[in-house]
Amino acid sequence: MTGRVEVVVGPMFAGKTEELLRRVRRAQVAGRAVEVVSHALDVRRGAGRVSTHFGLAVPSRVASHAAELGEARASSTELLAVDEAQFFGPELVDVVERLADEGVVVVVAGLDVTYDQRPFEPMATLATLAERTDRLLAVCAVCGEDAPFHVRVVAPPSGPADDAAEPTAEHVGGSEKYQARCRAHLDAPPWR
Repeated sequence: MTGRVEVVVGPMFAGKTEELLRRVRRAQVAGRAVEVVSHALDVRRGAGRVSTHFGLAVPSRVASHAAELGEARASSTELLAVDEAQFFGPELVDVVERLADEGVVVVVAGLDVTYDQRPFEPMATLATLAERTDRLLAVCAVCGEDAPFHVRVVAPPSGPADDAAEPTAEHVGGSEKYQARCRAHLDAPPWR
């Protein structure tokens, strides 16, 4: 099998993890050795599992840093699936490229846009380096149109001034903290 990089990006609630799990299932059906990794910050549905907002789930290995992806990878792994990849930071780019060069198919899923409509690295960089990039859209919580963005609808525990900080567990959330939005509804009041 030839290594390659596949990237699944979009805003929150776009189905990125569903697509990642679909590719994992296809690889398993094909008899491929698959490893799934989740970031340690994402414990919304329990540590050691990648799951969708709708309850689909698979067991995963938990990692905190990009370097852990390459170090702990079993030599027999043919497909490495990484969820919430944006939390691994810029170091993820070199790790993913190296693994692909070693013959691994690396599928990364994550946010390519922040809650304030800025590029979320390293996903934007990975998308340009990938053999395949799929950008998914969510459904606007206000009008039901396609939503390429998401907004924070509750203030983080330390307030809006904390937004420039590194991602923390307080930034991780679901519909209780974020909503998908189209461009026309970005200015709807974000705070409840």
